[in-house]
Amino acid sequence: MLEEAMSSRYAEVYKSWQTNPEGFWAEAAREIDWIRKPTKIFDADAGVYGRWFPDATCNTCWNAVDRHVAGGRADQTAVIYDSPVTQQKRKISYRELRDEVAALAAVLGDLGVGKGDRVIVYMPMIPEALIGMLACARIGAIHSVVFGGFAAKELATRIDDAKPKLVLTASCGIEPGRVVHYKPLLDLAIELSTEKPSNVLLLQRPQSQASMIAGRDHDWAATMAAAKAAGKTADCVELAATDPLYVLYTSGTTGIPKGVVRDNGGHMVALKWSMKNLYGIEPGETYWAASDVGWVVGHSYIVYAPLLHGATTVIYEGKPIGTPDAGAFWRMIEEYKISALFTAPTAFRAIKKEDPNAEHLKKYNTSSLRTLFLAGERADPDTVAWAERILGVPIVDHWWQTETGWCIVGNPVGLGALPIKHGSPTVPMPGYDVRIVDEAAKPVEDGKMGSIVVKLPLPPGCLPTLWQNDDRMADSYLSEFPSYYKTADAGFKDKDGYLYIMGRTDDIINVAGHRLSTGGMEEVLSSHPDVAECAVIGIKDDLKGEQPCGFIVLKAGVTKPHDQIEKEIVALVRDKIGPVAAFKLAITIDRLPKTRSGKILRGTMKKIADHDEWAMPATIDDPAILDEIAGALGRKGV
Repeated sequence: MLEEAMSSRYAEVYKSWQTNPEGFWAEAAREIDWIRKPTKIFDADAGVYGRWFPDATCNTCWNAVDRHVAGGRADQTAVIYDSPVTQQKRKISYRELRDEVAALAAVLGDLGVGKGDRVIVYMPMIPEALIGMLACARIGAIHSVVFGGFAAKELATRIDDAKPKLVLTASCGIEPGRVVHYKPLLDLAIELSTEKPSNVLLLQRPQSQASMIAGRDHDWAATMAAAKAAGKTADCVELAATDPLYVLYTSGTTGIPKGVVRDNGGHMVALKWSMKNLYGIEPGETYWAASDVGWVVGHSYIVYAPLLHGATTVIYEGKPIGTPDAGAFWRMIEEYKISALFTAPTAFRAIKKEDPNAEHLKKYNTSSLRTLFLAGERADPDTVAWAERILGVPIVDHWWQTETGWCIVGNPVGLGALPIKHGSPTVPMPGYDVRIVDEAAKPVEDGKMGSIVVKLPLPPGCLPTLWQNDDRMADSYLSEFPSYYKTADAGFKDKDGYLYIMGRTDDIINVAGHRLSTGGMEEVLSSHPDVAECAVIGIKDDLKGEQPCGFIVLKAGVTKPHDQIEKEIVALVRDKIGPVAAFKLAITIDRLPKTRSGKILRGTMKKIADHDEWAMPATIDDPAILDEIAGALGRKGV
């Protein structure tokens, strides 16, 4: 292990950042085309905790698109669109992308949108979503992408907070077996909102023709055709590096969602650095983040980072299974010679459940794939080991948040990968001084669980504030642990400095005074040979405070009686964690409730089990699953 670590440049690069943070980021900033180069790298007195590149000016769209056309990549494919749900495929070169973006930016200008105005993007996984985001960036409008198909009430709260002049949308999104009609949801959201956008630009898709409201709604295809016929284009405008590029709302189920702000300059510097140094990608290679543009992964690693780096990015309108089968990802890798895939562990758990022996993989040549990156939730060691076994490439877990915009803790493949330890996303990236502390913000010893915090200032690319709410930024992230950013995650460090993220701090349960990680229990449950995926929650208990309850979904084809497997699970936890866990309740279910991005809704499951009031999560994939959970708990007498 020591030899592998010595072959990586990580220690030296991280040390160079620690020694001279401003010098480190000044060097990274040389990768960006600035209109006015930064002379000051960090201003500790600006903003809530300081601002990066405060005197520089730039344009993100220029760096992501135009400079590659000018620099010899005009004919290289910038964007691959692959939609198994509509049987459509399309490749867009950097030149074609520039022309589409410049024309749409002119249309936005004609509809009264300018620098600093907000534009809501409410779209499915189609190229126009990416083109819309880049068109906003081109003219200095601030985009706020709302996940396509989000409920009207949730969309309305975002409209009221962002106060957009314009909404970019499509008539529908397409899920396996169903069409999700967006326009009625948007119309209802605008009706519910106090703030009314002046205009809606709507892309009609063949699967659903939406009705149009005269004077407000404009047809995307017709408007764009007219602009192109008139030769209309818009140039990239000069923006301060500290001007907002976008606002992305975190999906809170109560109250006003938090609008995470991303600036232009620091965002470009961090993402450009990450493509080579973290992901090991060269310009011209194909990089696929199998996510959605509605989430932070889609913003950072479908849209901006690959294009800033001159790579080819992929927009995939499909699922890991069912479009058409569990070989969907392998087909994509073969067809587009994908070098790196970045997805959520949920996707691989779904593939493993459907095709445990990876029979579909045998039909495809995936030799182009060098690395699989996982993030978005905890990567359980069992799924990681399975993926390693079938793919024969490094499986790199890494950890970051909507707020940070890029990786906090990872394994920097581009600097030479460090030894992989299952269950750990490895080590902090340059820019992040990560500590494990107790409730009094005092460091805890190696191996002991605590709150994970990051010493201020946060690096470039992270949120400088929340949309028009500095006080809420400070209250939410900076006040509980003074001089630190609170991640709200819990975990520990080992003697080698590797971090283990065990779950949100509210996923640590208190059983008779013992603080126990539900993530650690899930690790044990998922190691059972019959378990495809699982979730552990703490249920209120009069005697012990909380008692753990494990929900298990079995692999396809398992015939063993459920009660036998449940007894084995209880014994396994007792054996691996000990009687202290007081683990007595395992419940077999058909499926787990998840968001559309694949995150398990543990908080809602806990509220149902505790008989607390709960609201239907806006991002839930299938609401019927919550009734199944309630029924399963009832059958167990909970």
